[in-house]
Amino acid sequence: QVQLVESGGGLVQAGGSLRLTCVAAGNFFSNYALAWYRQGPGKQRELVARIATTHTTIYADSVKGRFTISRDNAKKAGYLQMNFLKPEDTGVYYCHANRGGDFYWGQGTQVTVSP
Repeated sequence: QVQLVESGGGLVQAGGSLRLTCVAAGNFFSNYALAWYRQGPGKQRELVARIATTHTTIYADSVKGRFTISRDNAKKAGYLQMNFLKPEDTGVYYCHANRGGDFYWGQGTQVTVSP
């Protein structure tokens, strides 16, 4: 059974940092693109960052220069380093892995940034 498990969320003051981790269980990872999405209170889920199997990355404009996505295929893990956090970064962060039409979601981890 394929499973993605996120960790690293929490409460932090504005300007602080958090590092989210996504660990994959199952016989897959290196040939899947990995992404982080978030859903803020009363908002739709949105793409935060994505890293392809080639390690090419894309970021939402709102996080460029502050967040860094990375992956370690040997550990079947993905990471989202979040620096200079803002209250508007508050939300549930989800890990997502996909290869074509095959995709998986994690259960989410809460990130709360206080003013």
